[in-house]
Amino acid sequence: MKIAVVGTGYVGLVTGTCFAETGNQVTCIDIDTNKVARLQKGEIPIYEPGLDVLFERNIAEGRLDFTTNLTEGIKGAEVIFLALPTPPGEDGSADLKYILGVANDLGPILEQYAVIVDKSTVPVGTAEKVQAAIARNANVEFDVVSNPEFLREGVAIEDFMKPDRVVIGTTSERAQKVMEKLYAPLVRQGNPVIFMDERSAEMTKYAANSFLAMKITFMNEIANLCERVGANVDDIRKGIGTDSRIGKRFLFAGIGYGGSCFPKDVQALAKTSTEYGYDFRTLEAVMAVNEDQKTRLIPTLTDHFDGNLRGLTIAVWGLAFKPNTDDIREAPALENIKALLALGARVTAYDPEAMNNVAKLIPEITYCHTPYAALDEADALMIFTEWPQFRTPDFEKMGKLMNNKVIFDGRNLYDLSVIKETGFAYYSIGRDSINAEELV
Repeated sequence: MKIAVVGTGYVGLVTGTCFAETGNQVTCIDIDTNKVARLQKGEIPIYEPGLDVLFERNIAEGRLDFTTNLTEGIKGAEVIFLALPTPPGEDGSADLKYILGVANDLGPILEQYAVIVDKSTVPVGTAEKVQAAIARNANVEFDVVSNPEFLREGVAIEDFMKPDRVVIGTTSERAQKVMEKLYAPLVRQGNPVIFMDERSAEMTKYAANSFLAMKITFMNEIANLCERVGANVDDIRKGIGTDSRIGKRFLFAGIGYGGSCFPKDVQALAKTSTEYGYDFRTLEAVMAVNEDQKTRLIPTLTDHFDGNLRGLTIAVWGLAFKPNTDDIREAPALENIKALLALGARVTAYDPEAMNNVAKLIPEITYCHTPYAALDEADALMIFTEWPQFRTPDFEKMGKLMNNKVIFDGRNLYDLSVIKETGFAYYSIGRDSINAEELV
């Protein structure tokens, strides 16, 4: 099939590359001339494990190309994906100006029937707005479909090529047949393609992400209570995660969620609820708790140093909002670093992929080429991202580099029994502190 993807951000690039991998002819379109020039040269502007292999192969085999020309890009396309940004406004609502702008442009240039697919996460009712915007100037038949993405950064290729499910919102039999044909190679193992109306599909994406954000937030509140009652959140996670009604995923306590999806989608669903006169109290609580949770360790850090961080060097491991990505949107590390600087601390940091992105926002800290370099003469280590390379460090080497052997772990990376053997003071989330008093 001939496919066009408008927008070469994270979702658009993964979508276009993966559909090319299944044998389709894909053209990705973007107004950013510099980005398109880089893509045409084979340069990927984002970090996503495994994407480079598929990207290079499909360019080499002629199934994937890029352009800034919308008319040229959609020519002959049976399916046109809109994978455009929907940034949150000041009130939390999703901004549809990019999607509706392209929809207006599409109307007069469509030459044949096409299925227009909202791939971006959009509020309920967006498909109708896109339909109206295109119809104003269209001279051919078309359908607008909602097809929300469920990609996890870091494992997006696997999620796309082996989806748990594919959700498609359409009431058009013609569009349904086109989408069934398109997704057939990806659901050969029997995972479902679920058809529903457009509004239900739009709501499904928000409901899924908001539920997962709520699950994370609930466990963080349990962890905070564990610290008061003397329980261990790791044991509780195992105890409830083996219940098939609950499941094991998204139960790890820490310093809150970030990224491009959960914060934005929870805000947008809350805003939609307000617009329709419904007080979605659960979402309000989720947002409030998560905001507080991000800097949960700062009071613990200041207490450890008798309320004064001025002049101390705090090493930071992890800047991205999660491992295996360079995405720093809503990353808890950013809020913590700003708090540390405001308290007079000096910050040294290491992240395998996200340092360049953070340096554009916070140039005044020191960025290091290795995790151990960040520890040189550090008074404490704070861990904000659970990168695999942080899981089994050389604690003896760490202790020799640091002024004080103390770790504040926002992702509960280390087993308490292991830490007890290292001589480090150790603070985590929802678990006992170790050697805190005697090592100050």
